[in-house]
Amino acid sequence: MRKFMLTSAAVIAALFATEAAAQDGTVNGAAGGAITGAIVGGPIGAAVGGIAGAAIGTAIDPPPQEVVTYVRQQPAPQPVVLERQVVVGEAIPETVVLTPVPQHRDYAYAVVNEQRVIVDPKSYKVVQIID
Repeated sequence: MRKFMLTSAAVIAALFATEAAAQDGTVNGAAGGAITGAIVGGPIGAAVGGIAGAAIGTAIDPPPQEVVTYVRQQPAPQPVVLERQVVVGEAIPETVVLTPVPQHRDYAYAVVNEQRVIVDPKSYKVVQIID
């Protein structure tokens, strides 16, 4: 019975953490997972949720608002069409030409599948999709 409860708490925590990440477009990592796990399963859920949150990802934080504003205001670079959906936290192909964001070397952007995306130029991971 206890094994079943731990497994259930892990699954529920992972689902809530994934759902929260999808809604916000960011990943909160271990802290977000621990909070969600604590709500769902108490102290054991907090531990399981922390592990689940860390596994989902800890390094994807939203870019500063000035980066988002800059990317929205710039003329659109040459658009790229991919045969798959662009997802926050997943890398786009390195063949996509990125436009750097001046004064914020940790960010670049591109137009992919008719969406402006802010990308980590080192890993090509999508940090944010701008509507």
